[in-house]
Amino acid sequence: MPTGGSGGSQAAEDFNDDIYIPLKTCRVRFGDTITIRRAGSFQREQVALHQVTLTVSDIDKVRPVGDMVSELLEERHGQKDWLVTVPLDILNAAEATQRRSTILLAFIAGISLFVGGIGIMNIMLATVTERTREIGVRRALGAKRKDITLQFLIEAIVQTTAGGLLGVMLGVLIVYLAPVVAQLFGIHLPAKLNESSFFLSLGVATAVGIVFGLYPAWKASRLDPIEALRHE
Repeated sequence: MPTGGSGGSQAAEDFNDDIYIPLKTCRVRFGDTITIRRAGSFQREQVALHQVTLTVSDIDKVRPVGDMVSELLEERHGQKDWLVTVPLDILNAAEATQRRSTILLAFIAGISLFVGGIGIMNIMLATVTERTREIGVRRALGAKRKDITLQFLIEAIVQTTAGGLLGVMLGVLIVYLAPVVAQLFGIHLPAKLNESSFFLSLGVATAVGIVFGLYPAWKASRLDPIEALRHE
């Protein structure tokens, strides 16, 4: 049932401050005019219906009903002083904004992981160079190429996983400390831990170690044993 409400558009209105009664009841109780009495005079103002809220039974009919209302107002209302607001469009716009923000954050996180992975790769390449003689000794004692690859790959995974664990512990510390610090300034800051993010972050850290540690490990396994033993 159409109802009249106070305030502006639905996008900016605070419905907690509204009181809704049937339109006929409003006209019976208050009439169609408001009389303002002053010293020696009075003024009457015509009560105009400035907002109508419609409820649609099916979500698929929301936009067609909005279009129908717009067509009726254009056909029967004398002037273009109205605006039809469809909450579903506002919700879709908010969801689209959230998706764009998520994509932007994922892109920034991807760049950070790529830069961190390049750093891990450079560290592992430097390690391979420093331990060339050790690699030659292991190969001379019977170690196979897959053993050398696995050794350096595990080292890269340990480094990234340790960094992921430090990040998780720092995040948990911030979650517990931020509300306490905010409370000192009189600000209520609710915080909640998402346990699945722990495993996701550790999984991503491990994947970064595997991807960016594979090339240094492969390069170490391809060193010639004789040339490695001669390395100083």
